[in-house]
Amino acid sequence: MTVRMKEKYESTAVPKLREQFGIKNPMALPRLEKIVITVGLGKELVGTKLNATAKEQVLANLNIIAGQRPVVTKAKKAISNFKVRRGYENGAMVTLRGQHMWEFFDRLVCLAIPRIRDFRGLKTTSFDGQGNYTMGVTEQAIFPEINMAEAKYNHGMNITFVINNSDPDRSRLMLAELGMPFVRPDEQS
Repeated sequence: MTVRMKEKYESTAVPKLREQFGIKNPMALPRLEKIVITVGLGKELVGTKLNATAKEQVLANLNIIAGQRPVVTKAKKAISNFKVRRGYENGAMVTLRGQHMWEFFDRLVCLAIPRIRDFRGLKTTSFDGQGNYTMGVTEQAIFPEINMAEAKYNHGMNITFVINNSDPDRSRLMLAELGMPFVRPDEQS
């Protein structure tokens, strides 16, 4: 069973990329390899019992949003100014590939991003040199799967689109063809 976004990539984005960049080899086309969702647990989760429930809520929310169990990340270094010791749990992440990735991408573009308050478009300056794109979300409430009446802890997340065989221009075109709502060049400030 193919996913709608993957079909859209193959039918819309691939011909546009071939035409605009003159790519003849199908293996040289930019491809969405994975989507990584990360949440920093931050200072709210250092030590007390309330913090343990907040950690459980963050992990449960990520599980619901991504459709797979998140991995808890730990600090690699001790930083005394932030009261962080080596081995402290400081975040959670989920890596999506294959069909789960395309389904999440579809839900993000069609359901979640339109629910952002005062949304004016995604910035086009968040591409790195290899063409990967990272966007930040300030609260989990934009995902319709999350019941905010039960939420005790409000958290944001970073969503990174890892794209192979690409540069910022190719990635921008590919994501725009897939429906990513970027800010128009005449509206950027």
